[in-house]
Amino acid sequence: MAEQTTPTLRDHIGRIVDARWFQNAVILVIILNGVSLGMETYQDRFGHLETYFRLAEHGFVAFFVVELSLKLWARGWAFFRDPWNWFDLMVVGVALIPASEGFSVLRLLRILRLLRLISVIPQMRGIVNALFRSVPGLGAVIGVLFVIMYTAAVLGEKLFEGISPEYFGDLGTTLYTLFMLLTTENWPDISDSVMGEAPYAWLYFVVFIVISAFIVLNLIIAVIVTTMEDEFSAERWEEDQQLELRQHETVLNRIDALAEQVTRLSDQVRELGGVPGRGAAPDAEAADRSE
Repeated sequence: MAEQTTPTLRDHIGRIVDARWFQNAVILVIILNGVSLGMETYQDRFGHLETYFRLAEHGFVAFFVVELSLKLWARGWAFFRDPWNWFDLMVVGVALIPASEGFSVLRLLRILRLLRLISVIPQMRGIVNALFRSVPGLGAVIGVLFVIMYTAAVLGEKLFEGISPEYFGDLGTTLYTLFMLLTTENWPDISDSVMGEAPYAWLYFVVFIVISAFIVLNLIIAVIVTTMEDEFSAERWEEDQQLELRQHETVLNRIDALAEQVTRLSDQVRELGGVPGRGAAPDAEAADRSE
C-alpha cells in the first residue's frame, strides 16, 4: 500500500489560490478599486473623502501584494512562466513606487490595475490571447491596407490639392483625410468639398471606401474571428482530451478490479476441488460415464 504524503503549507496555499472563492474575491477587489478611482475624479462631489480614498488605496495595494505573494509562494518558479503573472507584477509594482514629484506620472499608471480583470477572468484572457495570436495574419492584411491608403493618398493629393487644400494639401493631410474616409465618418463633407469642381471625384471616393472600409476591414475582422475560434476550439479540445483520459483511466481501473475478482474466484474454485474454466465438475462427469 502506497504511503500517503502529508500536504505541506505550500499545498494548502495552492488550494486557496486556485479556489473559486479566492478568484471571486480578487475580481471584487479590482472592481471596488476601479469604483474608488472613478469617484476620485469627482473632486467637487467627493473631495472631502480624500483621506478615505488614500486609506482605500493603501488597502487595495496591500491586498494585491498579499495575493501575488501567495501565488508566488504556491507556484514557485513556475509563477514566472506565465506572461500574465509578469503583467500583474508590473501593474501592482507601479503602485509601490514612492509618491514623489519625480514619479508622479508613473503613479498615474495605477489605473492599469483595472486591466487585471483580463488576467483574472479566463474568458477575457482567452480573447486577448487570440488577439495576440492573430497578429501574424493581421500584419499581412494591414500591410495591404497601408499600400492601398498610400497609393490613394498620392493620387488624391495630385487630383484635389488645388481644389480642397484643407483635406488634400499634402501627403500627411491626405492620409489623415483617407483615415476619416476609412471610418465612413463625415465622408460626404469631404466629397462635397471637391465634387463642385471635380464631378468625377465620386468614383475616387466610392472605390476607396468600398475597397478599404468594406473589403479590407472585413478581412481583418475575419482573421480575428478565425483565430478566436481556433483558440477556443483548442481549449475545448484540451478539455475533451482530459475528459477522455479520465474516462480511460476509470475503465482501466474497472478492468483491473474485474480481473482481480476473476482471479479470486478462480482461486476459490481450485480450493473447492473444481477446475476453473470447465463447464462440469469431475463428480458429475463420472456419474455420466457410469450411466
